[in-house]
Amino acid sequence: MSRSSRMASLQLLTLLLFFFSVSRSIDVSKPHALESFNINLIQNFGSCRYTVIITTSCSSPRYTRDQISLSFGDRYRNQVYAPRLDDPGSRAFERCSSDTYEINGPCLRQICYVYVHRSGPDGWVPESVKIFSHTSKAVTFTFNTYVPESIWFGHNYCNTI
Repeated sequence: MSRSSRMASLQLLTLLLFFFSVSRSIDVSKPHALESFNINLIQNFGSCRYTVIITTSCSSPRYTRDQISLSFGDRYRNQVYAPRLDDPGSRAFERCSSDTYEINGPCLRQICYVYVHRSGPDGWVPESVKIFSHTSKAVTFTFNTYVPESIWFGHNYCNTI
């Protein structure tokens, strides 16, 4: 087996483990932590474009130095990963504001989960994440709660659609 075949098998196994861990029963109305989420092996193929609007809560700190990453996907194991959306020089993620990103990734069917990752000292609080694409209905995920540090945190509605 070639090195690339082993890597592809390992990536598939990682994604399968992720989705089996996500499929257990959870309260989907509230964001939750996903401790077993591993983005290290996710491929980021740029064949579709997504517009993502992240609104920062008015209860968030005035500005943040936190590092913010995002991952979202569909129930068919297609996933988009956007590392380090934060940019302190751009005043991103300020209290009571919305930031818009154009993100390229694999084409998804109906987007049914989103997770954010926050690392830093400030305690950024998202209000919502809205995702638009040409291949999926627009979807809004409401947070309005503190995102724990250094853990993937979000919503998964894949078993309810």
